[in-house]
Amino acid sequence: MENSTAFIKLKQRLNKLDSNDYDNIECWQFIEAFNKAQIEWCRRNLHGGNMYKEGDELSKKRIDDLQPLLRELSLTGIVTDTYFETDNFPVDTYLEFKTVTTDATDECCPEPRSMTVYLAEEANVSLIMRDPLKRPDFEWGETFCTMLNNTIRIYRGSNFNIVNPVLTYYQKPTLIQVVNCINPYTGLLSTQNVNCEFKDDLVEVMLDDTAAIIAGDIENSYQQQRGTQAAERNN
Repeated sequence: MENSTAFIKLKQRLNKLDSNDYDNIECWQFIEAFNKAQIEWCRRNLHGGNMYKEGDELSKKRIDDLQPLLRELSLTGIVTDTYFETDNFPVDTYLEFKTVTTDATDECCPEPRSMTVYLAEEANVSLIMRDPLKRPDFEWGETFCTMLNNTIRIYRGSNFNIVNPVLTYYQKPTLIQVVNCINPYTGLLSTQNVNCEFKDDLVEVMLDDTAAIIAGDIENSYQQQRGTQAAERNN
């Protein structure tokens, strides 16, 4: 959906019929509120904080809505005696963890074989490493990873090596921009239009959230409630 169309729809949601009460909304205010609505919608639906309690990939609809944000990143890093630690975490674009996949090799099996990787808590590393049923095992094809200080540690046994690790994650939604409008994050005029990357029916839901945010900013409780209810009902 074009930003110009989205802006018209937003004013339609806020204005009373046959009035122009809220036509003085600046374009940068629309940009900031819409980008905030994108982030809030993603966090709410990844977590399952909606009326259907559907989180990340719990239904075909959630899979379809969120798939534009899924990215894969081949991981690089250093190897220690007990783990492989990444050095290329996508700090600027990262929103939420999805999964880590990796292969492994050992002296008897030089051809890489796939491993099942579980995400574990950093506090439980010592317990997992002591447990013969949970610690990394090449024969069983299982290991675990943790996240610490914007790095990922994939744990390994002394008898095998981690190769070809890949991080799958949800990236932050692209921030929209309107040409010749002040970018609220840089204070500079935008030189290009950047439209929302989500499909149009989802943009309609986010516009209701955007209207609710702006209505709350101008203390219009009725429009705020209406926008929130419309966004959740059509989610």
